[in-house]
Amino acid sequence: MKAKLLDGKKVSENILEKLVSKISSLSKKPTLAVVLVDGDEPSEVYVARKEKAAAKIGANFRLIKKEHRISQAEFETLIEELNKDRKVDGIIVQKPLPPQIDSDEVDMLVSPEKDVDGLNSISEFIPATTRGIMELLSFYKISIVNKKVVVVGRSKLVGLPTALEFINKNAAVSICDSKTPNLGAETKQADILIVATGKPHLIKADMVKKGAIVVDVGMNRIEKEGKNKLVGDVDFDEVSKISSYITPVPGGVGPMTVAALLENLIDAAS
Repeated sequence: MKAKLLDGKKVSENILEKLVSKISSLSKKPTLAVVLVDGDEPSEVYVARKEKAAAKIGANFRLIKKEHRISQAEFETLIEELNKDRKVDGIIVQKPLPPQIDSDEVDMLVSPEKDVDGLNSISEFIPATTRGIMELLSFYKISIVNKKVVVVGRSKLVGLPTALEFINKNAAVSICDSKTPNLGAETKQADILIVATGKPHLIKADMVKKGAIVVDVGMNRIEKEGKNKLVGDVDFDEVSKISSYITPVPGGVGPMTVAALLENLIDAAS
């Protein structure tokens, strides 16, 4: 058996096309403000993808770059200014932040009405990666109700909100992490396996139930044959031989996260 691909690139393009028409019905173009601290190359790449997607649907994009030495007080003042700015509909604080910045405190400062990343505990929005995962499964008509879902990863950004969303959809959910004893015994129970640990190739074929649906959120750079290669938390070559559906890396969850983020932006502006 060879798994079918959950093609996030294709599905995200479909979503972005629909957002173009949604924007045209609004009284003004929505504006997304992204705060980026210098010094993290992957963050620069991720922000560039968001900017490109925003341009594609006709949204305004405001990039605010700050030096790595920015203080907590300066950061908080910036967020408060964006909260008050009526021209800004959505705010993203690109992670990671430098060590002198309390990331959780910053998340709680972003206005719930503008928190399109969904990281404030009282945000009006589902976190973008979680929303992207759910929409990807929906597109492929994958049933969730009463399915056994195992989420590997407990992060506030992906693991915890994704587990909660599956619970809200009436799935039976377990949460693990990379250090869970006998992790393979847990993951092998999953009808739907979500992996978001940042550990390249953590999940092998012998840890996955035959016919399972596997969603790999991981984005890891490794050196292979003298070249840098982007891989997930799941050993795709192995696991794709026994799963029924699987996300590729790249081209799976990543594009869906960007599309869902812009969906949240349109909702914030509506």
